[in-house]
Amino acid sequence: MAAKKKLTLEERLVQVETLISEMESGALPLEEALKRYEEGMQALAALEKELQSAQQKLTVLRRAADGSVEEVPLEVEE
Repeated sequence: MAAKKKLTLEERLVQVETLISEMESGALPLEEALKRYEEGMQALAALEKELQSAQQKLTVLRRAADGSVEEVPLEVEE
C-alpha cells in the first residue's frame, strides 16, 4: 500500500470545503454522504490538531522596562 502524502493546511482546507459543497448539493446518496461526513470530520480533527500545534509555537517578543527583550507565550482570547 502506498503511503499517503501529508496534506498541507491549505490542501486540507480545500478538501473540507469540497466535501461540504458536495454534501450541500444534496446529490449524494445517503451512504456516500455519510462517508464524506466522516472524511470531513477526520480532516477537521487533523486541522484542529495542526492549528493547536502552531499556536503553541507562536511567541510574542515583549520589551521589558529595562530595555531587554523577552519571549512570552502568545495569549489567546477564548
